[in-house]
Amino acid sequence: MKTLIINIKELLQVRDNSVLKVSGAEMAILPTIKNAYLIIQDGLIADFGSMEDLPEDLNPEKCIDADGKIVLPTWCDSHTHIVYAGNREQEFVDRINGLSYEEIANRGGGILNSAQKLNETSEEELYNQSKIRLEEIIRLGTGAVEIKSGYGLTLDGELKMLRVIKRLSNDYPITIKATFLGAHAIPLEYKENQKGYIDLIITEMLPEITKNNLANFIDVFCETGYFTVEETEQIMEAGIKLGLKPKIHVNQFNSIGGIQVAVKHNALSVDHLEIMKTEDIEALKNSKTMAVALPSCSYFLGIPYTPAREIISAGLPLALATDFNPGSTPSGNMNFVVSTACIKMKMTPEEAIMLQQLMVLMRWTFQKPTEVLPLAKSESYYHKTYFLLLSTAVCFWQ
Repeated sequence: MKTLIINIKELLQVRDNSVLKVSGAEMAILPTIKNAYLIIQDGLIADFGSMEDLPEDLNPEKCIDADGKIVLPTWCDSHTHIVYAGNREQEFVDRINGLSYEEIANRGGGILNSAQKLNETSEEELYNQSKIRLEEIIRLGTGAVEIKSGYGLTLDGELKMLRVIKRLSNDYPITIKATFLGAHAIPLEYKENQKGYIDLIITEMLPEITKNNLANFIDVFCETGYFTVEETEQIMEAGIKLGLKPKIHVNQFNSIGGIQVAVKHNALSVDHLEIMKTEDIEALKNSKTMAVALPSCSYFLGIPYTPAREIISAGLPLALATDFNPGSTPSGNMNFVVSTACIKMKMTPEEAIMLQQLMVLMRWTFQKPTEVLPLAKSESYYHKTYFLLLSTAVCFWQ
């Protein structure tokens, strides 16, 4: 089936050739075509350009008049915890009453609260709750999403979460990537035996997960009170040996060396980065590791925002994601993330859109570097995977 979209006020993210990376000042340049058309053939982007160059005799089965709206690729959300059971509404009131994230966690709330709810919930019910959230973010314009485990904290619980993620991936048309985050917190039964829980992750969870092909990536919450730098490295190395690429939670509340060890192991990304020292930014220079900011987490927790201007001024790329989860960030709205990045992190709209889409695409959606940029007229132009995110795709903005 051929679909033609005409009279597009501005078509965003277009280039003559694909690029491997955009950093620093280049991120403020958002390539566009004004007064444009877009052709979709059998669910894939087939052509685009200026209306004055629109080919004749196209005979599309469907023609959409964008009527002066902006068309852009769907959002790519590279950091979420969408699969969870129940909610943590009480913690919202706790924070209003002055309790910090750490204080709530120390009282058995936070991640451990979610873990208890999840392990009491059937796999079918977990799927039914999670698919509602997935459908919600699709309606809000997200076309690719990473989903983490990490609320099981037991072998059965983590496997249940990852099976639900795999089922969602099979049942819905958007790209979904799964991340194993067994090292999200220490369960209560291992409070006095952290080494025992790490051994469980390495010797039981990881082999079972990789044997059943349930995850693409491995993650660790490298933070004071959770997992040390040394423990993070141990878990990362175990995952790497089994073919899982690391992407790590770091610098949410403290800078303890997590960025440095992630860079050492060529982690795909380091996420959060609310607390950044000069040495952290220096460590990211000339590395293959992507910095990822989660501005809605800062908004809901009332903690500092990732210093985007410092990171960009250092010539580094930066991506944006939601951190959608039941407690600290109960929203998967990428439109809110982009707006908040502009208002609170002083990013321009061009930078925010560029960083949210291009950088996430580059780092985790596709395998080949020549297949990372949407709407690029290159040798890979008609490659099926290249346009997977845009196959259903196109968001309209006033």
